[in-house]
Amino acid sequence: MAESNSIIKQMEQVESRVAEVLALAKFLGVDGAEVSMSKQQGLSVCTRLGEVETVEFTNDGALGITVYQQGRKGSASTADLSDKALKQTVEAAVNIAKFTSVDDCSGLADKNLLAMNPESLDLYHPKQLSTDDAIAIAKECEMASLATDKRITNSDGATLDSYEGFKVYGNSHGQLVGYPSSRHSLSCVAIASDNDDMQRDYAYTIDRRFDLMDSAINVGKKAAHEALSRLHARKLPTGKVPVMFRADIANTFWGHFIAAISGGNLYRKSSFLLDALGQPIFPEFITIAERPHIKSALASSSFDSEGVATVDRNIIEQGDLATYLLTSYSARKLGLTTTGHAGGIHNWLISANGGNFDSMLQQLGTGLLVTELMGQGVNVVNGDYSRGAAGFWVENGIIQYPVSEITIAGNLKDMFKGIVAVGDDTDMHGSIRTGSILLAEMQVAGN
Repeated sequence: MAESNSIIKQMEQVESRVAEVLALAKFLGVDGAEVSMSKQQGLSVCTRLGEVETVEFTNDGALGITVYQQGRKGSASTADLSDKALKQTVEAAVNIAKFTSVDDCSGLADKNLLAMNPESLDLYHPKQLSTDDAIAIAKECEMASLATDKRITNSDGATLDSYEGFKVYGNSHGQLVGYPSSRHSLSCVAIASDNDDMQRDYAYTIDRRFDLMDSAINVGKKAAHEALSRLHARKLPTGKVPVMFRADIANTFWGHFIAAISGGNLYRKSSFLLDALGQPIFPEFITIAERPHIKSALASSSFDSEGVATVDRNIIEQGDLATYLLTSYSARKLGLTTTGHAGGIHNWLISANGGNFDSMLQQLGTGLLVTELMGQGVNVVNGDYSRGAAGFWVENGIIQYPVSEITIAGNLKDMFKGIVAVGDDTDMHGSIRTGSILLAEMQVAGN
């Protein structure tokens, strides 16, 4: 409890310092100013083959200030919160602004859009964890992996992270807000060997609450089973086949969509979804709902990094694009209003129509189940998609054997419209809650 109280006390102290910095910026005569600080402290432990590899204690944080003066912008930051350092930082930001170009789109978010009294979202669940306890949990996870099967012959280790911290934001519109948060995770990487073949894979668990994470034994066993399942992988002949992205990697599929509708790419005319607002992007059965205020969720936030209040909204409504993702700057560039997405998205919920994982396999029939993606061969300007992949070949809805050293290719426009089903085997590990995704067809090439 003492550590928890320490974070709350630190946050209150930083709020006071932010208010002082804003007052100093006002005294120096700037048109507007915003100040933010994020702090993180915690423990990270990594074990390998039963031995401790690393123990890291983190205590990081820096205060950043941005000032606006007659269309010019200057920014500076400091990790030193003494009066002298803060004064020097504000003065540095003001001086930098004198040498930057005038940009009429820069400036604070509109005051009427700010979260002046943000809702508490229950994001703070610290865990008092000794180094010995953390090491014991990591060792237990790795040992469970190694004990799963005699073919698990090695390990790349298990890692336990436990962090807590806070975010404080204030600006010259009179906004001063902040919240504490926590995040805990446990991961394990297993290596399987059989004759001349060797494969590696991993598993992990993450939550804001330590007690809601999966057990160390389950994580270790899952890592082992994932590695074992990849032994004796085959190549595939080149051709067009149905492709299914398993839920735990399907978030990368939606990530390309996020990039295509983000304001920065849109105002630079660097997106294949230019002028797509209101247009059909996906099949009608797909709705993407953003829900920023889910209690304790990993991507929940009452306000974005500009202090703009987050709101429930649909990104996709029955297949049609309902909104772009805009910051204040990109919105002004486009003649629109910010959507509260400075800093990223907030809890996307992807509608499902395909049932559980087994049901999705039955709908796949004969085709490719993708469980790993490699490389970054995605062009957001024209939508061309080509990535290395590994997974499993499926026949008549039943997994037959693992495959590797293949490439899958297509165009994102066609891929989006070619979605056949989304499963309800929802992955909850990140900001996008999605099930497995089944596409009607993609080009598959063996390497």
